[in-house]
Amino acid sequence: MNLTELAAQLGDALQRLGAQVSTAESCTGGGIAEAITRIAGSSAWFEAGYITYSNAQKTRQLGVPAELFEQVGAVSAEVVQAMARGAQRNSGARFAVAVSGIAGPGGGTAEKPVGTVWIAWADDSHLQAQRYLFAGDRQAVREQTVAAALQGLLALAVGEKQFRG
Repeated sequence: MNLTELAAQLGDALQRLGAQVSTAESCTGGGIAEAITRIAGSSAWFEAGYITYSNAQKTRQLGVPAELFEQVGAVSAEVVQAMARGAQRNSGARFAVAVSGIAGPGGGTAEKPVGTVWIAWADDSHLQAQRYLFAGDRQAVREQTVAAALQGLLALAVGEKQFRG
């Protein structure tokens, strides 16, 4: 399923719920928000998008505790979970997704190679993060991240018990 179809299905699910979503993006640089806003009428269910590429902006805009970056790094479950909750808190949206990763071509390490991405999904009662290792060049990693983010949001919005991105 392509990104536009995923975003349209997400919009349908959120409209049935009367709910909004916000995004908190690092490695995708606004790609999730762009996919969502391709859909006509998305203003009814898309609340806000935060592009927080630097750690300083993750802290300033989303309230991610600065000490987390030294403790676990920006590409971690703890950081994306804090980003998702910050996006919810700041926007008032019921749902949020957050991503942080290493899209490449540089920046990878043995512990976090290029293609490592953490995604977190949240609603009022759920907060889940998942680590991915995507293959391909920078564009491929970013596209796979956007797709996984939308798939996880859709699963959460339709109430799948064990939603998975």
